[in-house]
Amino acid sequence: MIIKETHIVPKNTEKSRLSDYAHKIFTSITTRSAVKKAIKKNRILVNCEVATTALLVTPGQIIELIEDINVNSKIYKFKLDVVYEDEYIAVINKPGGIATSGNQFKTVENCLAYNLKQSNKPDALKNALPTHRLDSATSGLLLCAKTSKARIIIGNQFEKKLIQKKYQAVVIGKTPLNGKIETPIQEKQAFTTFITLKTVSSNKYKHLSLIELQPATGRTHQLRIHTAELGFQILGDKLYGKPELILRGKGLLLCAVELNFEHPITNKKHKIKIETPPKFNKFMDRQHKRFEMKK
Repeated sequence: MIIKETHIVPKNTEKSRLSDYAHKIFTSITTRSAVKKAIKKNRILVNCEVATTALLVTPGQIIELIEDINVNSKIYKFKLDVVYEDEYIAVINKPGGIATSGNQFKTVENCLAYNLKQSNKPDALKNALPTHRLDSATSGLLLCAKTSKARIIIGNQFEKKLIQKKYQAVVIGKTPLNGKIETPIQEKQAFTTFITLKTVSSNKYKHLSLIELQPATGRTHQLRIHTAELGFQILGDKLYGKPELILRGKGLLLCAVELNFEHPITNKKHKIKIETPPKFNKFMDRQHKRFEMKK
């Protein structure tokens, strides 16, 4: 028996059925139907006991997903930019347009075995796993676990909001020098702060701004929703942007550029950063040159 993923139910978690809870915690099974199939195959354990669909989840339980021995591991041979790697964790620079995980074959999760060395530690995962998600369209830094212990600790760090992430985005409009957005998302509190790094003039958009965003909460599509509601939609956002302003063919200009976290095993503080994606500045510079030429 190989434990593929492990999760400890955090404090203050409301009671719910396992089938309604587990799809939110595992990266390799992300739908209720997939969870139910795993339960039927006895692939989910709760406190070392085979789980049932009706089981109620309560704080402190250890929920484990067992590797399906009847399924061959999918390896997507796609080269990733590995920013950091040791025996316990890795950080990769996810390209836009590829899902973090899911039922499809072309995912970051299925790329990791091709790009990372397997850990030599006793609790090594068969394949490294992402510890959080980035939207398919979003690029940038993604923290992955290579051992079971590292994955559990990182999961707890995310639950306690001990891991800080920073993003950069090109948005339409002339943004304030800095600001805070507190609009609730799906009736839940959501907080984002931002600073403006650069603003240029544009014939098509009037102004474009490069901003740095730091979410204090982790709601689905939080940054895309918050910027759009503030009146500064992210360039290329087909979901929340105004149709007449949507940029075609360039993807979503949103990137996770910085991760600040404590190493799950060594406790060493890490600040991992990447530069602003070149296409962000190239697009803004091109727009500004065209504006200057029309003066």
